[in-house]
Parts: sequence; C-alpha cells; structure tokens
Amino acid sequence: MEIYKRLLTYLKPYTMRLVWAVVFMALTSGLIALQTYLAKIVVDEGFVNMNKTILLLIPAAYVIVTLFKGVALYAKDYLMGHVGQKVVNNIRDQLYAHTVSLSFSYFTKMPTGIIISRIMNDVNLVQGGLTRAPAVLTQGLLTMMVLLGWVIYLNWRLTLASLVIMPLAGIALSKFSKRLRKASTQMQEHMGSLTTHLHETIGGIRIVKAFSMEVHESRRFAEKNKDLFNALMKAIKTTVVSHPVMEIITVIGSALVMEFGFYYVFRQTMTPGDFVAFMMALLFLYRPMKDLNSVNNIVQDGVAAARRIFEVLDSVPEIREKTDAISLSRDFQSIAFEQVSFQYDGHEEDLVLNDINLTIETGTTVAIVGKSGGGKTTLVNLLPRFYDASSGSIMIGGVDIRDARIDSLRSLMAIVTQQTILFNDTVRTNIAYGRLECSVDEVMRAAEAAYAHDFIQNLPQGYDTIIGEAGVKLSGGQRQRIAIARALLQDAPILILDEATSSLDTESEKEVQNALDRLMTGRTSFVIAHRLSTIIKADIIIVLKDGRIVEQGTHEELLKLKGEYKNLYDQQFRDESRPGGIGMV
Repeated sequence: MEIYKRLLTYLKPYTMRLVWAVVFMALTSGLIALQTYLAKIVVDEGFVNMNKTILLLIPAAYVIVTLFKGVALYAKDYLMGHVGQKVVNNIRDQLYAHTVSLSFSYFTKMPTGIIISRIMNDVNLVQGGLTRAPAVLTQGLLTMMVLLGWVIYLNWRLTLASLVIMPLAGIALSKFSKRLRKASTQMQEHMGSLTTHLHETIGGIRIVKAFSMEVHESRRFAEKNKDLFNALMKAIKTTVVSHPVMEIITVIGSALVMEFGFYYVFRQTMTPGDFVAFMMALLFLYRPMKDLNSVNNIVQDGVAAARRIFEVLDSVPEIREKTDAISLSRDFQSIAFEQVSFQYDGHEEDLVLNDINLTIETGTTVAIVGKSGGGKTTLVNLLPRFYDASSGSIMIGGVDIRDARIDSLRSLMAIVTQQTILFNDTVRTNIAYGRLECSVDEVMRAAEAAYAHDFIQNLPQGYDTIIGEAGVKLSGGQRQRIAIARALLQDAPILILDEATSSLDTESEKEVQNALDRLMTGRTSFVIAHRLSTIIKADIIIVLKDGRIVEQGTHEELLKLKGEYKNLYDQQFRDESRPGGIGMV
C-alpha cells in the first residue's frame, strides 16, 4: 500500500485534469442511470398504458442520452490518457536520469538487460496501475453510487437482497489478488532475464558467430523464453479463472434479485417498469464490480513493477559529492597517490591495490605495466572517481579528489580505452561529445589532429554521417581516431589511455599511435602499456604485481634491475624489438 501511495504522488501536478476527468465520469454515471429511467418509462407508459407518444419519443431520447454519454466518455478517456502518458514520461525521465547518476559499481553489478527492462517495460506497467486502474475504479465507484441511490429509490428491500453477494465477491477478489501479485512478480523477473540475454547475445553477435554458438544461444534463449511463458501462463490462469468466478457470483446475485422482483411485481408493490429499470441498473451496477477484478490485475502488475523501479530510485550513488566541494584548477603541479589501497565490495580480504604511493609531476607520461589482474585498470579508474579508494588519498594539486566537485574533477581528464564507445549518431556529435556547444571548425581541427579528417571526408555525408550502433560502420582504427579526436577536443590536462591500440592491426596502429602521440603532448598521461614503443617513450614506468608497485623507473633503469620488468620484457616485449615483431601485455 505504501508503494501505491508513493506512486500516486506522481499525479499531483495534473490535479485539474484529473478533476475534470472525474466530472466527466460523474456525468457518464448519471447518464447511465438516465438510460435505465428511460427504460422504466417505456415499459410503464409505453407498454402498460399504451402511450404511443412515449413510444415515439423515447428512442430519440435514448439516442441523445447515449450521444452525450459517448462525448463524456471520450473526454474522460482523453484526459486520463494524457495524464497517463505524461506520468510515464516523467517517471522514465527520472528513472533514466537517476540510473546514469549512479556510481560505476552499480553497472558492474546490475545486468544491462535488467536496467533496460526497468526503464522500458516496468514503467509501462506502472502506467496501468497509476492511471488506467484509478480511472476504472473511480468510474466504477461513481456509477455504483449513482445506481445504488437509484435502485434504493426503486425498491430498498430488493436492493438489500442484491447486496448479499458482496462479501462473497470480496473474498474471491482477495484470493485472486495474492496469486496474481506473485505471478506478476515472477513474470517481470523472467522478462528482465530474457531482456538481459537478448542484449548480451545481440551485442556480442560477432563472438557468437565466431565460435558457432548460434544453436547454443538459441537453446538458452528458448529456455528463458519458456520460463517467461510459464510465468505468463500462471498469471493468465489466475486471470481467466477470476473472470468466470466473478461472473457466476454476479449471476447468482441477479437470479436471487429476479425471484424477489417477480414476487413484488405480482404483489403490485412494484411496477413492471420499476422492475425492468431495477434489473438494468443492477446489471450496470455489477459491471463495475467485475471491473474491480480487472483493476486488481492491473494494480498488482503496477505495484510489482513500481517496487523494482523504486529500488533503483532509492539506490544511493556510492560516489557522492560533498556539499562544500570545490572546483579544481587546471594549473596543478602534481598528482599524488598516498598510501592508496582498494578492494571491491564483498571482497574485503582481496586487495586489488595495496599501499600505492606515487607522485607524478605535471606533463609526465606514466606507463603502467604488469600481468593481467595486477590492478592496472583499477588504478586509473580511481583518478576520475569511478571508484573511491578504500584507504589513502589521491591528490591533484594538493587537493584530495574527494573534496572536489565531480564535474570539475572529470573535466580535467580525457579517456581513450581499448573498447571505443561511440553512439549511433553523426561523426560530428560523437567527436563533440562532452562539448556539444563547440563549433564545427573546432570539431574539424580535432579530427585533423587525430588523423581522422581525411577518412571522415570520404564518408557518405562527411561529418554528418550516422556511424551506426557502437560505430559499426567504421573500422577499428577509424573508431579509435574518432575517440582520440574527442579527447583532443576535450583539451583536458590529464589523459588516461587504457590499452588504446591493443585490438588494432599493425597498419591501423601506426595511424592511431601518431594521433596518440599528438594527443599526449603537453599532458599528464597515464598509459596502460601495450606496445614496447609506448613504454620506451614514457618518462616513468611503474610495474604492478598483485596490486603493489614493485618497480618504477625508465625503460633502461628497469632493465638493469633485472627484476619483474625484465621478466615481462623477456616474456612479452622481446619479439617486438625484432623487425615485424608484436608484443602484448
């Protein structure tokens, strides 16, 4: 109930529209009662008293009443539909904005498909519970109030007889509610799981095909789809059982009323017209009762979806900004890691980084090398506060980054990774990402500096070419050069390169490396090294092993130590020093 109360707060901005919708609902209810009154006149005056004028006029009156009722229904449905769509848009906007504001760790824990399902599927279900259900419920209650007053006026004893079935209907409704809520929750969980699988396999279709796993993935999809089918059938079973049960209860009530009604007519304590009007009103009265069952189904779906939506909205970012956070200066002198250690949540005993102490002067290029799993990427992820250090501090210009505004901190950094992130938009928009207000000339200058201008000019629409999802229409080298152009346009004093050329062929790498060299000029650069040529150019090399810095120095200095770096060089870099050789870390 608390969840539903919270949902209703989203209707507050649309109070006047809702008031007008209720007015039209009340008008509709009154016109329904008027239709039954016209039936009473037809029977008593037209058939019993043989009044031909009444028989001629009533059909026209019935058409007019029905026409007005149709207009009222249209106005009500339009207003509620408008409110419903506005609420859905607002919730979806709020949910998306909050989701992207959450810390990086949230996205490592929550599957992408589940996140998409929350924003798309669950919000639609909430609309039903928030606008459709209240509309049906309010219309039903108003109709019941008007018709109940009308049938009491016609015959209060017969009205009491018709209410005998109410407790029975309430018990049945309660039973169906519990079953449907459980089935709805399971159904939406399976929908999220299926969406996740779909997102993973379509996004990774290249790997699926490369390993000939189409049949395997189709089988996995079919299994998850079957789980969803079973959950849906549980919900459908509950729904289809509830309808005939409520129908039977309604018929029992109607039959009971008919028996008493015949008695009153034969005793002449009730006119035939009163009886016909009463039965018509009773059928109209039972219809909202049956609608309550469908309303219940919609509400249970909406509440189950809302619970998951509020779980996201109530999630608090792990990386938070202090109320008195300050802006960082671009003219800092150094970056310092002071006794920095880090472990992921739930792995308190496993330190990914252990007591890192490192001071980097402005304009220095730092190459970070080490075996896989040594903590290289984690180290650079701490700089923009994708994660916070578990202990110790990171200082930029003498200011702890936790004391800085997050947007100020990240504006000092440009990141180019192995996995180039591009969006299904124009080349120009992708390069300008982060500085969308910049001019076309600025974008072109950045592209030229990244050695990307020539190939962009050869695209069908040049800088206005849509590059497809994740830049699928471009080669790997072209994607990387656009990412480098984006970093150049950012003009940030700190550069993070996370194996930016590791997935490229030799020819593409030469072009990208030239662009990277230009990008690194005059910047403080952290490079997770992949090529020996990059390492040799670095001002300082740090060697990470099991989360610790075990060695640091220049290439020549570290070779002379004959330690961990020398072992890495012998195992992985030596071939690159030979003609045509390629080495990897």
